[in-house]
Amino acid sequence: MKHTMFAALLCASACAQAANPIVRDIFTADPAALVDKGRVYLYVGKDDAPAGGKDYVMNEWRVYSSCDMQRWTDHGSPLRYSTFKWAGRDAWASDIVRRGDKYYFYSTVDHATIPGKAIGVAVSDSPTGPFVDALGRALVTNDMTKQTQILWDDIDPAVFIDDDGQAYLYWGNTVMKYAKLKPNMIEFDGPIQTAGLDNFVEAAYVHKHKGTYYLTYSRHFPEETVAMRGPGVHGPWSMDGVIMEKNTNVKTIHQAIVDFNGKSYIFYHNGKLPTGGEFRRSVAVEELHYAPDGKILPVAQTTAGPAANPAPGCT
Repeated sequence: MKHTMFAALLCASACAQAANPIVRDIFTADPAALVDKGRVYLYVGKDDAPAGGKDYVMNEWRVYSSCDMQRWTDHGSPLRYSTFKWAGRDAWASDIVRRGDKYYFYSTVDHATIPGKAIGVAVSDSPTGPFVDALGRALVTNDMTKQTQILWDDIDPAVFIDDDGQAYLYWGNTVMKYAKLKPNMIEFDGPIQTAGLDNFVEAAYVHKHKGTYYLTYSRHFPEETVAMRGPGVHGPWSMDGVIMEKNTNVKTIHQAIVDFNGKSYIFYHNGKLPTGGEFRRSVAVEELHYAPDGKILPVAQTTAGPAANPAPGCT
């Protein structure tokens, strides 16, 4: 009885509040997520465009964390685009991974001297930063990839470490690219490869769940999130279909997927805050479910978000 009463009191205070969007005092976009030591760390770009703005204004990334998927702690800004002295502007989509006792943050910026978008790597001893430039130059620049003529085809890095310890970086717009990373996590170990995907736009993301490899990405424009399955990091990939439908007032959507405390979650962004829209987005999260055959089931966007899921020791 005491247990039931405590749960009811807890729900009365926590369940009455909508969980989505996660951050309500600023506009946020392009989520990346890391599970580490009983917490989920959420990394977002900050949308600073004014109401009615006509372009992305993004100067910094911010980090939040939770031990129960409902209460989020603001850890401030762990880095800005200017962390990379060779960058000229823009704090676009990122991803992060822990290797050993270091945290590696892969991020999209605009290069100051080489036309086009570029990918940098920052490193920290803590998931909340501060981060410093790990390489002193870009890992990827637009002149390294010749598959398209656009200046924004080297964006949206996503890092994945396989069970054998081999790390891979996936990225791209219009064409998905990927490459092996050396153990130092700041250099490629081999050539850049590509994969032909149905109407690929951006936000390539690889994760593994119960022995199956999944590749999710944004398809078409305005974007919808689709999922594919394969036997390994190189594919071949088989299409499962749409797992999240297009946003109503935002053309992008950008997903990140993690397992935490026995459940799976998908982060994404929409434009559902007041005065929100294309350049004033908001990050949200939903629980993710798999069918018995391993297929990712479609996910509806909600204002309630996921139920509380406190990790052991969460207070």
